[in-house]
Parts: sequence; structure tokens; C-alpha cells
Amino acid sequence: MDSIDKNTQLFMYLIGSFEMSAMMAMGKIKNPMTDKTEKDLAQAQFSIDILDMLKAKTGPALSEYETKYLENTLGQLKLNFIDEKKKDELSEKSAASKLEQTEDVKKEQNDNTKKAPKEKPEAKAE
Repeated sequence: MDSIDKNTQLFMYLIGSFEMSAMMAMGKIKNPMTDKTEKDLAQAQFSIDILDMLKAKTGPALSEYETKYLENTLGQLKLNFIDEKKKDELSEKSAASKLEQTEDVKKEQNDNTKKAPKEKPEAKAE
């Protein structure tokens, strides 16, 4: 194996490592260490940013194949990131809406309790 092939393989491995890291951080695949799906979008963004930096710093030195591989990986990761971010935003809005509804119901119940007429004690029959 000549050094060009070895360097290409190492480059692909490096890209793949950051890709898997980003996918795990987006909750798309299980973390093999914990066997759980975990979500940390800040970590996913960090992995994507590193790949963007590699693209910017190595641009002209890459072969056409390496460039396309890196660009395709970045594109796929960015689309998945946007999708996960939208899901989180919708989830947050839904949670906020449910909280508001719960608070409205509690307030309404509290208002109804205050307005309810007090019962008069029944007169005893002699």
C-alpha cells in the first residue's frame, strides 16, 4: 500500500469518525458504550464544525473523490441536524403549550372554587 492510498484511507476514517460522533449526538444511532440513544445537539454541531474546518483547511490538497466524500458527508449531517433541531423546537413548543393549558385549567378551577356558593347547613327537624 503506497502512502497516497494509506493517507486516503486514514482521511476517510477520520471523516467517518466525526460523522458517527455527530450521528450519535443527534440521537440517530445508539452510543456503543452505553447502548442508549442520546441527544446532544451542541456536540453534534461541534463535530460538524470540525468537518467544515477540515474542508476549509485541506480543500485544494484533497483528491476529487475525497472532496466529494467530505461534501456529501457534511451535507447529509447538516440536513439531519436541521431536522433534529426542528424536532426539538416543536417539542419545546408543545411542552410550553401543555404547561400553559395546565396553568389555565388550574386558574379556572381556582376561580370556580372562589365563585361557588357556600352551602347552608340544613335545619334539623324536631
